[in-house]
Amino acid sequence: MRSSPTAETLAAFAVVFVVQQALRVVAPVLEFALFYLAVPLEVRPWTLVTSVYAHDPTGLGHLLSNAVALAIVGFALERYTTRWRFHTFFVLTGAAAGAFQVLFTQLLVQAGVVPRAVPVLGASGAVFALFGYVLTGNRLTGGILDRIGLDPRWQLLLFLVAAALVTLATAAPGIALAAHFFGFLLGLLAGQANLLRPSTSEPDAPPMPEY
Repeated sequence: MRSSPTAETLAAFAVVFVVQQALRVVAPVLEFALFYLAVPLEVRPWTLVTSVYAHDPTGLGHLLSNAVALAIVGFALERYTTRWRFHTFFVLTGAAAGAFQVLFTQLLVQAGVVPRAVPVLGASGAVFALFGYVLTGNRLTGGILDRIGLDPRWQLLLFLVAAALVTLATAAPGIALAAHFFGFLLGLLAGQANLLRPSTSEPDAPPMPEY
């Protein structure tokens, strides 16, 4: 049986959460240094990756919401890609979404719109990227876009509007809305380009039925 990258990612969530709980008791400063993504990014660059697998350690709500959402989309999507493509996509989109969140917030702070920047934790940007990929990386949506024949600039505008609507639909206090927006947008663009679809010559490549 092929390894499940979704199950592996869920396991990573659990392991990191346990580590966070332990460090929160014995070394809270180390927990922050290891997992919380904040500006300037070059000070602790490893948090671009570690923050994707970390969640709010004060409760299970944040972890469970991301885990359930990942399970819904991940187990279905992993059937059409390889393990390394799934993990690479997850890490890169999650890191990019997190970076966009903290950099965008920093701009708002400098403009006086918000009082202070807040460090970022969580996989929601990567999970939103997976949902965005499913939306545009399937035969139905691809066929519609091809039939309409939109100019690439209009397609980008359409994706921006779709990402904005999804972001507004998930708006709530304490939610990293910029990360949701950017992750979903990245997923839409990646799905249009079929970045998760491997060639048949790749190791562990599954059969490639359309989805």
